[in-house]
Amino acid sequence: MNDFRVRPYALTGGRTRSSVTLDIETIVTTNEQVTPNPLTDTAEHRTISSLCRDPHSVAEVSARLRLPLGVVRVLLADMSDLSLITVHHNDQIQDNRPSTALLERVLNGLRNL
Repeated sequence: MNDFRVRPYALTGGRTRSSVTLDIETIVTTNEQVTPNPLTDTAEHRTISSLCRDPHSVAEVSARLRLPLGVVRVLLADMSDLSLITVHHNDQIQDNRPSTALLERVLNGLRNL
């Protein structure tokens, strides 16, 4: 994906904020029930959809696409708004402390990078 000839923030129209808050450990997956629409899907959306057939964290998507985290957050939020991906919000945090399972997933994700 890094073969694009435009600056990364041009991919988001210069936006740095999005409608959905995505933490770096938030897991995203492709929404297999949605039929792709060539009028709204971009090359970046198709690349992310392909990658996220398997669950990935926001940080992993950023690293694998070699794009800044802020850009990926905006792209993923756009895709969430279009129902192209499913955002799995971390509901496993209790008492302001992440669960052991979450920490293990983050650690495994970092090791896979």
